[in-house]
Amino acid sequence: MNKTIAMTGATGFAGRHAIIELLKHGHRLVVLVRDPARADLPSGVEVIAGHLEDAAALAKLVCGADAVVHLAGITAASHPGDYFRYNTFPTRALAEFAVNAGVKRFVFASSLAAREEDVSFYGASKFAAEQELLKFESLSTIILRAPAIYGPGDRATLPLIRQFTAPIAVIPGRREQRFSLIYVKDFVRLLADAVAGDVAGTFEVSDGTPGGYGWADLFRVAEAAEGRVIHRMFLPKPLAAGVALLASGTGRLRGKPGMVNPGKVRELYHADWVARGPGLPLNDPTTFVKGFPETLAWYRAAGWLPPRREADRSSASFNRGVGK
Repeated sequence: MNKTIAMTGATGFAGRHAIIELLKHGHRLVVLVRDPARADLPSGVEVIAGHLEDAAALAKLVCGADAVVHLAGITAASHPGDYFRYNTFPTRALAEFAVNAGVKRFVFASSLAAREEDVSFYGASKFAAEQELLKFESLSTIILRAPAIYGPGDRATLPLIRQFTAPIAVIPGRREQRFSLIYVKDFVRLLADAVAGDVAGTFEVSDGTPGGYGWADLFRVAEAAEGRVIHRMFLPKPLAAGVALLASGTGRLRGKPGMVNPGKVRELYHADWVARGPGLPLNDPTTFVKGFPETLAWYRAAGWLPPRREADRSSASFNRGVGK
């Protein structure tokens, strides 16, 4: 059944992919956008001008909606309190307005970081947002705890993808750690299924690779794609932490947070970011062996990465990779 969906985060990386997927299902979309003139959204999407702290805009957004898809939030901040200001409090406010408007379904994009809320303020703010949502008993709420989401158009994972194309990859992380991943087009398929369904609860989602990935798994795929050996250097955590402290101080002085901060370093060096539990069904998931070359090709076509050097070309097969 086609629904009217109120959505936040529509102009972000996952949000733009989600719009395409939800429109394919025939849903009517009403989205909250800070600057409609720069939104560049598909025709037929109704835009509400406003932001997450704009009560009137939130009330207008959810009026007449069948479901809410809440994607907006921040992943970096200059001050710890900002994580709660932009991740936790707006989630609670949006849920309150949704209940008052008679909305029955709420889909919240959370993070695996919420499972380890003591690791970073970001994870703590997402966990707190989850707890706020669960207080609204009249809402059928599904919480999707996502691992790293990657794919075409994502600037957040671009630095990592760039390392997979470098002669020597510099990795801020532990050699032995394991983690789950999910391709953005798979994540938005799960969002669309969540909108249409009635399953409630908290789910850790991924591409379904048993035991997740290790760095060696990812480099096998990258080496097959690039046709050469990629040497690896893992940064010691104290060095990364020192860089993060310097970057955080600079960010506070400039009033503009960077992606590197002490909390992010603790996340990057955490041993286990593998999704747990049954998750949600996902037909024909895109594992890294397919998602990486598609993402890499998009980055290069968009000019975000330089073309592969001619000398790197080979007939290397992806059969040495993991997944399918």
